[in-house]
Amino acid sequence: MRLIQRLKVLVGHNTMLILGGSIVLLMSLAALLAPWIAPYPPNTEHLDHILEAPSVRFWLGTDRLGRDIFSRLLYGGRISLWVGFVAVGISISIGAALGLLSGYFRSWVDEVIMRLVDIMLCFPSFFLILAVISFLEPDLGNIMIVIGLTSWMGVTRLVRAETLSLREREFVAAARLAGSSTVRILVQHILPNALAPILITATLGVAGAILIESSLSFLGLGVQPPTPSWGNMLMEGKAAIEIAPWLSLYPGLAILITVLGYNLLGESLRDLLDPRLRQ
Repeated sequence: MRLIQRLKVLVGHNTMLILGGSIVLLMSLAALLAPWIAPYPPNTEHLDHILEAPSVRFWLGTDRLGRDIFSRLLYGGRISLWVGFVAVGISISIGAALGLLSGYFRSWVDEVIMRLVDIMLCFPSFFLILAVISFLEPDLGNIMIVIGLTSWMGVTRLVRAETLSLREREFVAAARLAGSSTVRILVQHILPNALAPILITATLGVAGAILIESSLSFLGLGVQPPTPSWGNMLMEGKAAIEIAPWLSLYPGLAILITVLGYNLLGESLRDLLDPRLRQ
C-alpha cells in the first residue's frame, strides 16, 4: 500500500516514467488487439504485390511473398511480448524463492545458493542459451523456458540483499514471537516489502528477454517461419535490404521502441523507489 501511495505522489513529476509507461502500454495494446487492428491475416500472400513499398493499401509495404508487413509486425509483437512476460515470470519465481531462502536462513543454505549463482554467472548468458537451444527443438515454449532458467541470478542477489535487511526488522521479530511459521513470515512479511527491486528487475528483464528472443529468431534458432516474430522478420529482410529496406527497418524500429520503453520504465521506477536516487 505504501508503494502505491508513493507512486501516485511522484509519478506525475517523472517524465521518463510517463514516456516509458506510455510506450509499454501502446505496444502491449497493439499486440493484444492485433486480430482486430491488423488489416490482413499475417500469412496471407498477395502474389501480385510482392515487395511493394509502403502505400495506402499496405501501410508498411509487403515482403517477398506479398504478406503485409504491418499485420506481421502486430502479430510478431504478440510473440515477443509473450516470450518476455513468461520468461521473466519464470526467472522472477526462481530468483525470488532462492533469494528469500538464502537471505533468511543464511548459513550453509546461503553458501550453497550463492555458489550456484556464481557458477551460473561464469557463463555468458546468451551463449549459454545458444548452447542449450541448439540441442532442443526451436519451439516457442522451449525458448521461454530456457531464457527463464538462465536469467534468475540477478533477481536472487537482489532479493537476498533485501531479505538480509528485512529479517532483522522489528515486525519480523514480532511475527516470530507470535509463532508464525517460516513460510508465513517469508510470504506475508518479507516478500511484500521486497517487491520494489523485484518489480524493477522484472520490467528490465522483459526488455532483455525480447532482445534475446529476437536474436535467436534472427539466427534461425527461435520462432520459425511462417510464424511472424520481429527477429525472423529481420532475418527475412536481410537478403533484400538494398531493394526493400522497409523489410528490416520496421521490425528493427519495433524492437528498438519496445526495449527503450521497458528500459525507461524500469530505470524510472528504480529512481522513483530508491530514496537515494530520487533527487
